[in-house]
Amino acid sequence: MAQEVAASDRSARDFVLDGDPELRRLEAELARAEADGDDHAIARIHGELDVHEAWSAPRRAESLLRGLGFADGDADRPVAAFSGGWRIRLNLAQALMRPSDLLLLDEPTNHLDLDACLWLENWLRRYPGTLLFISHDRDFMDRVATHVVHFDRRKLDLYTGNYSAFERQRSERLSQQQANYERQQARIAEIQRFVDRFKAKATKARQAQSRVKALERMERIAPAHVDSPFSFSFPMAEKVSNPLLSIRNGRAGYGETVILDKLNLTLLPGSRIGLLGPNGAGKSTLMDALRGEGTLLAGERTCGEHLAIGYFAQHQLESLDLDASPFLHLQRLAPKASEQSIRNFLGGFDFHGDEALSPIRSFSGGEKARVALAVIAWQRPNLLLLDEPTNHLDLEMRQALTMALQNFEGAIVVVSHDRHLLRNTVDEFWLVTDGGVTEYDGDLEDYERWLADRRKDRDDDEAPKRDAGQTSPAGASANVGESSEDRKARKRQEAEMRRKLSPYRKQQATLEQEMDRLQQALKALESELADPALYEDGGQSRLTELLGRQAENSRKLEEVEAQWLETSETVEALEMELAG
Repeated sequence: MAQEVAASDRSARDFVLDGDPELRRLEAELARAEADGDDHAIARIHGELDVHEAWSAPRRAESLLRGLGFADGDADRPVAAFSGGWRIRLNLAQALMRPSDLLLLDEPTNHLDLDACLWLENWLRRYPGTLLFISHDRDFMDRVATHVVHFDRRKLDLYTGNYSAFERQRSERLSQQQANYERQQARIAEIQRFVDRFKAKATKARQAQSRVKALERMERIAPAHVDSPFSFSFPMAEKVSNPLLSIRNGRAGYGETVILDKLNLTLLPGSRIGLLGPNGAGKSTLMDALRGEGTLLAGERTCGEHLAIGYFAQHQLESLDLDASPFLHLQRLAPKASEQSIRNFLGGFDFHGDEALSPIRSFSGGEKARVALAVIAWQRPNLLLLDEPTNHLDLEMRQALTMALQNFEGAIVVVSHDRHLLRNTVDEFWLVTDGGVTEYDGDLEDYERWLADRRKDRDDDEAPKRDAGQTSPAGASANVGESSEDRKARKRQEAEMRRKLSPYRKQQATLEQEMDRLQQALKALESELADPALYEDGGQSRLTELLGRQAENSRKLEEVEAQWLETSETVEALEMELAG
């Protein structure tokens, strides 16, 4: 799979067919034989073309194009008419078109959407040859790979199984390296202490369950990421509006072309939404409408007084100042910030020393993406709009981004082909399809099945427009039987409940920190009290002091635990009311 393609007037179909050199050779021979009137050669070449199944080649090329997200009419368009990302897809289609024993793919999913990723997975699982590929998409590797070659300390280690199997096997190897192992265990123990304390007093609390899941993930994958250079967060804006943003009776598109109609959407503090939908359905159009970038052709867009949007898309990299350093990008946004605070912040994105002060012109795509994410985080948004944020990011940075989004207290709307990121950062999905946006109750597996059904219908040449009962996947009719007014009332009630929850959750976190502090103090006192010298002549006054401090800290810990228990019960009751 080539990484670049020059502009040309060849049609997309012909460009893909060029991937089969034997087909093109036979076609050229046939043209020469026909020009020479060599009937014997013509008959022979037709026989070879038949063996090569040349009669089906255009159909197979068009099938590859459709699978990778091209519209039916795109096959006749010239290569020069496509943008860079779509030309990369053409390169991929050309590589897949070539009959081969060995297929080499370098980041094949980078410029694909979720639909095309799912199609490519299925195609590659049926590929009969040997596949060698580089990818930073965990789910893609899990579904396609049967072995993993790991580059580590200038050596290549071969693991049998997919990426999840690699993580498990590598964790066993790392556990033998005591320093790394202890670092991992400290993190696991920290979460486990929280879970044990929380489950003992509020077993059904959603926060406890989320920490349990985090612990399960940590046990499985953390050893593969113990050496990650990335650790950052998205600081929350100091003020938040409720709602953050709403669109009423909206219509979105470009010029005279309407892509989405009847938009009635509300984003509340804490909303965590993933956008699903076929290629070209309007996900990016919706993103632009949400951020007020001109695609909203009609309707009312209302912003909260304190709305602060952080937006990331691939073209955002083009807006970076190539002659400025990561440090300068942040300093321009906050001229009064100290040099050390900026350097510390950039360190979480693995920009250290001279690299933090170097112009980004020579940076790779992944490094520029990290700069763009740092700029967004530095501005303390309360709404993140992320359009394919993982393109160009490696596995370690994707893991760090996932963790940062998990801990972000603001609202999130994300479009991504990275299913691991979607599963671990969003709470609900919106489906963008057939000119509208609806709530979607299914999961990613439901969505994959729906896409497969749509593709089968299209491949069977059925009518592209079906009745409403057939065009929506499982879960899209989440509010059947619920009127618009009832839905609005329910949303208002849920928003009010979340507003009530917020101060209790903050109090809960403060009390947890105080409990940890007191427990550490008691542990230190116990160590001191274990000193035999305290119980000899001359140690009595010190012993009395330590025993007094121990009693006082124990009393305070009991008081804080009682407050924490009361607060946790309140949180649990409110969360159950919200869920019910």
